Amino acid sequence: MSTRSGEFEALYLDEQPGLLRRATRRLGSRTLAGDLVQDVFLRLWEKRILTPDDAAAYLGRSVNNAIVDHLRAERVRREYVEGILPEQYAAQVPTPHDIIEPRDEMRRMDDLIRALPERTRHIFLLNKVHGCNYSEIADALAISRSAVEKHIARAMVACRGVRE
Repeated sequence: MSTRSGEFEALYLDEQPGLLRRATRRLGSRTLAGDLVQDVFLRLWEKRILTPDDAAAYLGRSVNNAIVDHLRAERVRREYVEGILPEQYAAQVPTPHDIIEPRDEMRRMDDLIRALPERTRHIFLLNKVHGCNYSEIADALAISRSAVEKHIARAMVACRGVRE
């Protein structure tokens, strides 16, 4: 064991119990206090720049700072959780109106489409349901593109009334 390791071990054995008691008193949890004190000693070991004379003061300040940082982070977490509204926890349960309204609208739309003239209905469904463009529909039905546009326009005007 090197001199440095021996000095650090002695420092740990001397200071750890007092730091642990102080941290436990402030945090109310021996386990949490042990973790914070252990982290402080780990940082001191990694720095390897302090001599045993100023290490005790450094450890005391470091443990106090770690406690303050932990309490501040806990407060921020608690305030965040307290700020969450009940509506944000789970999806809202749909009301009967929320369930029935879209069904009614779909039923009205279906009735409206069925009421269109057969050719207009066919052209509308080719475009909106099957994704055919105007030129493809015109070629398939041997009509002009302009005629397809007129049938689609007629169907769209009729559909607009469903949502209003």
